[in-house]
Amino acid sequence: MNEQYSYTIEGSGPGLLLAHGAGGGIEANFGPLMADLRGTHTVVGPDLPGAGATPRSASPLDLDTVADTLVATAVGAGVERFTVLGYSLGTAVAVRAATRHPDRVEGLGLTAGVGELLDGDRALLARFATLVAVGAPTLEALSAEELTARLRAAEGFVPEGSPEQVDLAASVDTRDDLPRITVPTLVVATTLDRLVPPEASRELAEGIPGAEYAEVGSGHLIADEAPDAWLSLVRDFLDRHDRARV
Repeated sequence: MNEQYSYTIEGSGPGLLLAHGAGGGIEANFGPLMADLRGTHTVVGPDLPGAGATPRSASPLDLDTVADTLVATAVGAGVERFTVLGYSLGTAVAVRAATRHPDRVEGLGLTAGVGELLDGDRALLARFATLVAVGAPTLEALSAEELTARLRAAEGFVPEGSPEQVDLAASVDTRDDLPRITVPTLVVATTLDRLVPPEASRELAEGIPGAEYAEVGSGHLIADEAPDAWLSLVRDFLDRHDRARV
């Protein structure tokens, strides 16, 4: 298998592998869910190249290698089988992991299915993500000072490997993978999302046999805008899936 990414591992129980989004990270994309998830699962959170402690890639990223390395990281951490919870770019990584490693992947949770982001420097990406990915109600409720503070804070969370991650997000195409998915799958659409429209999530759900589909009234940054609603859907799916496996 491929070399491993840096990662965090928390909790105990059935395996749960996280796949974060482009320009994001485990804490930024899944932070509000972690305390609950680690209470029932062994949660492995790898950092994609250029995020966290994983070195930035010197060459363009390709989806097969990223998916293989994500799986290798979980296995290297001692988690042999797992559900993959993917967000944004991580949804494509999760789907590819399921088709390339059916002996490892037992379920999929796909939120805000990947779309094309903005290439460029980290500050520009942070501003773009905040202004476009945040739902209009949340954005409009911010004062000028709060918006400025949020933009500045966002720059600090954009990892140095964002350009390569964004390029990968703009190039992935998993449409041929979808009919080959045979594990239980939950697809969550962010209905106020101006970065990745909910239609993309509906297409994911329609393409995966037997996939469940749900919606949350949120912009792309669901962990910030609607963490409780998101967690409720993920928790219900995991609980039912875990009971079925037992």
